Amino acid sequence: MAPPNTIDAGLTHRHVVNPTAAPVKAAYERNYELPEFTIKEIRECIPAHCFERSGFRGLCHVAIDLTWASLLFLAATQIDKFENPLIRYLAWPVYWVMQGIVCTGIWVLAHECGHQSFSTSKTLNNTVGWILHSFLLVPYHSWRISHSKHHKATGHMTKDQVFVPKTRTQVGLPAKKENVVEEDEAVHLDEEAPIVTLFWMLVQFTFGWPAYLAVNASGQDYGQWTSHFHTWSPIFEARNFTDVILSDLGVLVTLGALIYASLQTSLLAVTKYYIVPYLFVNFWLVLITFLQHTDPKLPHYRENVWNFQRGALCTVDRSFGKFLDHMFHGIVHTHVAHHLFSQMPFYHAEEATACLKKLLGKHYIYDDTPIVLATWRSFRECRFVEDEGDVVFFKK
Repeated sequence: MAPPNTIDAGLTHRHVVNPTAAPVKAAYERNYELPEFTIKEIRECIPAHCFERSGFRGLCHVAIDLTWASLLFLAATQIDKFENPLIRYLAWPVYWVMQGIVCTGIWVLAHECGHQSFSTSKTLNNTVGWILHSFLLVPYHSWRISHSKHHKATGHMTKDQVFVPKTRTQVGLPAKKENVVEEDEAVHLDEEAPIVTLFWMLVQFTFGWPAYLAVNASGQDYGQWTSHFHTWSPIFEARNFTDVILSDLGVLVTLGALIYASLQTSLLAVTKYYIVPYLFVNFWLVLITFLQHTDPKLPHYRENVWNFQRGALCTVDRSFGKFLDHMFHGIVHTHVAHHLFSQMPFYHAEEATACLKKLLGKHYIYDDTPIVLATWRSFRECRFVEDEGDVVFFKK
């Protein structure tokens, strides 16, 4: 007999017909139990000072990141002065990678503003967030609104806003049969070739972020064009009209500045100084969020069993190494705490995470798989979920 609250969540992986065998499930599905924590007891396990916000401290982090970005830009202006082409060819990629990392950190600080965790002042939060995100071609308020909905419905199959799993029917597979078992993972005749997986990884990591903003790629299917750039998008309500217009204006100002810079210098110069680092920011954003919300161990819920705290626990903490964890302001290794309490400033999230681990036990998910292997595993194994079931897990 299954223990209390254990969920029969269906099969995993590829399947073959075997009329004599019983269904087989992955260990994390067989042993899954619904979290029964209340938000009150979760909050009480965290020291009160972890919820204190400091605008001064937030602005100091902004100043530090902008200083790094400026110094890198100034250093890059010297690259083409080297006569040795080998030095130039080596130096530009270093600039692109480092500037992409720093600007991802800037993006995270604007993300803090969107959650109102940057300071106690809504005006300061939205001013700083609008400036920083507009510089990175993000429609600040539009994204802030949809991202808030994501946090309020994380892990919900029909209400979450991003990285919503496709169902068996949506990927074009036939209905699940009762007499199927898990196939040996060593043989998948119908599995796509690794080169195909690599191609789709390249597409997602390069264009996934702007595609999400422009056409709601990986978001909920609303049956119509859904975008962060138009006011009639089903993401928004009538009261959001001004916020969407302000967001579009911020992006247009940055695009105008880039066009002006191209005319004054050259398109090549703008590409080297801004566009390529911008693409690296896109890469990091998609990689980080993909791995936070796409993993074979993560459940997704339907309405009957979903609640806020269960949904908030549907995310994975990881480490990208101390340097990147620091530059990304803890968004990678303290994401569970962030989803539970999005108004908690990032500089307190590590302490809060240590407290949460003790309370949550097995319901706190941390994955120490090397990032490259974890990314490959999630791409190969997290293809769809079943059409039915209150709790569903990814299958491949």
